[in-house]
Amino acid sequence: MYFAPLLGGSLLITVFKDLMESYDVCVIGAGPAGYAAAVRALDFGAKVLLVEKKHVGGAGVWDGALSSKTLWELSKDITKLSIADRGYVVKDYELNYRDIVHCVNAAVEERTHHLTHQLKRLQEDVHPGRFRFMQGFARFEDAHRVAIDRPDGSTEYIQAAHVILAMGSRPRYLSNIPIDEKIIVTSDGIHSWEDFPESLVILGAGVIGCEFATVFANFGRTKVHIINKGSQLIPFEDEDIMQVVANNLERAGVVIHRNSALKTMELHNGRVRYTLTYDDGREETHEVDKALISVGRVTNIENMGLEKAGVELDARHQFVVEDSQTNVPHIYAVGDLTADICLVNVGEMEGRHAVERIFGNNRVALSYDNISTIMFLQPEVAGVGLNEKQAQDMGLSYRVACYNYQYIPRAIAMRNDNGFFKLIVTDDPEMRLLGMRAVGAHASSTIEAAAMLIAMKQSIRELAELTHPHPSITEGIQECARMLLGVSIMKPELFKEKNRCSRFVDGKCYDIVQGVAG
Repeated sequence: MYFAPLLGGSLLITVFKDLMESYDVCVIGAGPAGYAAAVRALDFGAKVLLVEKKHVGGAGVWDGALSSKTLWELSKDITKLSIADRGYVVKDYELNYRDIVHCVNAAVEERTHHLTHQLKRLQEDVHPGRFRFMQGFARFEDAHRVAIDRPDGSTEYIQAAHVILAMGSRPRYLSNIPIDEKIIVTSDGIHSWEDFPESLVILGAGVIGCEFATVFANFGRTKVHIINKGSQLIPFEDEDIMQVVANNLERAGVVIHRNSALKTMELHNGRVRYTLTYDDGREETHEVDKALISVGRVTNIENMGLEKAGVELDARHQFVVEDSQTNVPHIYAVGDLTADICLVNVGEMEGRHAVERIFGNNRVALSYDNISTIMFLQPEVAGVGLNEKQAQDMGLSYRVACYNYQYIPRAIAMRNDNGFFKLIVTDDPEMRLLGMRAVGAHASSTIEAAAMLIAMKQSIRELAELTHPHPSITEGIQECARMLLGVSIMKPELFKEKNRCSRFVDGKCYDIVQGVAG
């Protein structure tokens, strides 16, 4: 700033800007959405800066998707040891929580290495001078100027023609609960424990809460309680699906506090004491070793200087976006910031889409109609498109078929027939696929074809006419489609206790005989 007294204010700013590095695209946040955006921008020949303040991979890898799903996979392996009807019995085995956590950390490190190795190669070998990765906290100075506070205490200023915000989210804290991430934790603190707790209460019966309830129930070392304000776990899903999950959790010893509300939760002699009130007026107090608070996530927007850039937020402090674009035309928000669906695959899709909008390569607006999801429960639940609850809320008439795993040869061979397929189609001769749910083993591997049909607005005839490998779980999807078409091998009217083929019209449900609607 030696020359500052010699120059006028506007001239000083002009000179200062000329000294700054300029980029076509600056991506803030290297989680799934930001990482995908930065790499996609390179495809267009752009000069790209990617900034991350903490961990490359974000919650998609650290304390989130990969780590929790690795924990679930390991817990699922343990459940097989207690099954006694397969001709063998495992009578003794060791189970150490720190060893489990070490295995989870190894998975995180492996994926992180893949991501950071690519960034290093892109910066040094593939696109030197055109791609740069920086560790630091990025904030706006104005709509095009970004300051990056580096770990060494220095600050670097850059200019960007376009900015993509992808800072992600973190677990929500509640002011009336003393969360210390040791005894009372969020999902970020699970891995800090030294051993399996003897007892655990989970506040929040959404997807994450139910996934962790499944994990600790599977390991069999922890008595799990879930506080559920309603009567059904994961209330946005269909009742028949969540009833299977709830039955399995309760069979594993999980206590579901239905229709309850948390009155107080406190630390008491190194344990957790909590009091519940119920819809019927009852009040109960319990003590457990640990507590997990799973009540949603909040976006990482603090101290970003958004007001300096003119970026608007709504009343819930979420970004106001239109097809990933904020109210400032050259600034985009993607991933968890958009409050659409907080999933890795959705964040990646939004990040790539924002870049394609910037460079004029996108042909259509973002669509969330065929987003595939997985819930890591017992059994796993996968879905795409509408469920019945959504279809009814939209006032749609539809046809639905459910085909139980008990009649799928592969499930019988696996000695694991707990589950079913559900197909929802339009109530017309075309029977265009609206949605699919899979509950059971291999569920997550069965929905790709359905997702494609929904995106292409195609009939279930395509599913029915495919030649599926035998024996495979996907044969159940084929038979489910055949039920709706009236050509199934296993006739639904002969197996009504497990299979269903129905028509929903004007708020009423009617049985269909072999898929021929009346």
